[in-house]
Amino acid sequence: MPLKIEKLSKRYENTWALRDVEFDIADGEIFGIFGGTAAGKTSLLRLIAGSESSNGGSVSSDGRKISFVENEQSSGITSIFRKKKIETSTGEEKIEAFKRSLDPSAGILLFDDPFAGIDTVKSEELLSELQSFAKENGPIVVFASNNYEQIAAICRRVAVIVKGEIAQVGFPQEVYENPATSAVAAIVGRNNLFTARRLTSTNADLPEFQTLTGEHRILAQPTAKAALGAINQNVTLAIRPEQVSISFEASFPEDNIIKAVVTAIRFLGPTTIIELDANGLRLESRVFRIVGLKVGEECMIAMPPHRIQVLKS
Repeated sequence: MPLKIEKLSKRYENTWALRDVEFDIADGEIFGIFGGTAAGKTSLLRLIAGSESSNGGSVSSDGRKISFVENEQSSGITSIFRKKKIETSTGEEKIEAFKRSLDPSAGILLFDDPFAGIDTVKSEELLSELQSFAKENGPIVVFASNNYEQIAAICRRVAVIVKGEIAQVGFPQEVYENPATSAVAAIVGRNNLFTARRLTSTNADLPEFQTLTGEHRILAQPTAKAALGAINQNVTLAIRPEQVSISFEASFPEDNIIKAVVTAIRFLGPTTIIELDANGLRLESRVFRIVGLKVGEECMIAMPPHRIQVLKS
């Protein structure tokens, strides 16, 4: 029987932490809960664990034993069958708490950002350990984090929470490549988001827009009419930095070629972020290697239409 969450809501005084949250998790599935700070992830896990009461909705867990690892801002590690509070102020103590939570008798494992403050190499090792444990023992695993790379590495599906509501549920790659709203696009990895107004009819093969900042004419990917909105209505266009290419030579105009100035170069290890100013429109490009780029130089950037998404606000 799946773990079933129906219309689950939680209010603290006059503030709603969660509103009408719904999803199912299949037996043996590792399911991700992703969101920013104060999105409602911890409240959701506490409701599932039964350590807090809801203001509506239900959690159907078929009476299975639950093991719950909370983060250091919460109360350590708790279980609905046993209450035990520990301090998790150091990485070693967090690792010990995580390992103790891998209880073969538990039917549901809940993790609230368990690897915060633990180095990347050790986190990857623990993620692998959790995957192996889940494969061998078959519990439902709910893994909440504000680190999308961890979610993508271990979870079959993910629910994105924005301001206490489920904004999108899907496979991690699907959510990254096709965010349902501008709010999801903004928190699931780096993204260039800019406001534009449509110029062409809803029947155009490639809808054309004009950016409000910089007044650039931009072709976007084929888009459903409902998502295009009215022709005089603003929409959000999005393109990931790794999909913005940089050139010092002319290219095909249909690739949305615009002139820009390099304003900053930020080394991030395996990749580098190039910050650009295109007549006031701020954009980022992610590259693996820098060749001949310097701050203050002009360049041409290409944003292929099939990479430009039209998003709901």
